[in-house]
Amino acid sequence: MMNKKKIAVLFGGMSPEYPVSLESAAAVLEQLDRSRYLPLMIGISREGSWFCYEGDIPSIREDNWLRKEVCRPALLSPSRRDQGFLIFRETETEHCRPDAILPILHGQNGEDGTIQGLAALAGIPLIGCNVLSSALCMDKYRAHLLAKAAGVAVPRSRLFTRSECRDHPEEAAAFAEETGFPVFVKPLRAGSSFGITRAASPSELSGAFNLAFRYDSQVLAEEFIAGFEVGCAVLGRENLLAGAVDEIQLSEGFFDFTEKYTLKTSSIHVPARITPSKAEEIRETARKLYRLFDCSGFARVDLFLTPEGRIVLNEINTIPGFTEHSRYPGMMKAAGLSFRELLTRIIESEVNVV
Repeated sequence: MMNKKKIAVLFGGMSPEYPVSLESAAAVLEQLDRSRYLPLMIGISREGSWFCYEGDIPSIREDNWLRKEVCRPALLSPSRRDQGFLIFRETETEHCRPDAILPILHGQNGEDGTIQGLAALAGIPLIGCNVLSSALCMDKYRAHLLAKAAGVAVPRSRLFTRSECRDHPEEAAAFAEETGFPVFVKPLRAGSSFGITRAASPSELSGAFNLAFRYDSQVLAEEFIAGFEVGCAVLGRENLLAGAVDEIQLSEGFFDFTEKYTLKTSSIHVPARITPSKAEEIRETARKLYRLFDCSGFARVDLFLTPEGRIVLNEINTIPGFTEHSRYPGMMKAAGLSFRELLTRIIESEVNVV
């Protein structure tokens, strides 16, 4: 009989993407192959408190998990002497060392290298991208600089601090006039389109920057790329599997948080309605970027396809959504992997489970 591996699944967190994390983690826990893996559910509250959660999975999805009767305070020890999680029960402290950590934490304090660094200090194998790749991919400006240096097309952009916007507001307007409206104003390090505005005129720039600065201390102004967004899911460490390319069809605006999780006025086509040769070019670009940023385990590469057929980098998501309707599992399903098979492949790409 196969020895089951204990996988610590982390969910919740202090990011604005907390609700998305709950949805993704619940789906992952429901689809995890229990004949192979034993989940250790570690929930992080919006305030940053860690708990070992011992309740049912639907309560996670409903955000009803943080209850005293099913939660025990916990922490991941950075000490190699106390390697693993310390779970504080009423009369004793339990020490639990998982075989690996699978963070399902979207956005800041989860997808940006912080959790990855803690796992590295603790000496626990992490499933997914490492500290460097996580931090780089989260930083939209520096990610684009690196991609451009490697010969991948990126949008023109300009990085602004609060003081620059306060002391020289004309520079943002000058950038927008140079590239032409609309321009996108976005927090440097945020996911799920939080804080992003499509500014269509000079009068909208001030409000767009004010919104973005609510999510980060640095803000990116970025040129509009004509065409539509495509994506490619990539899996593995050395022998990479690139899933089917998907296409986002918008009726208006851009693919913001509401559209990503409700599809009220947009739709996603998997596979994308493009030629096989262009789809393979997109997959190859995604694999190139995945390797360039030293990604591992899994990541979703988001790109733009222009009317002229140019492929332009948008961003790389190192912990993409994992709900049953999310793009990453959808692209892998179109490539022949069920959700359960996908999770097994992701875990096995990082951990020796046989």
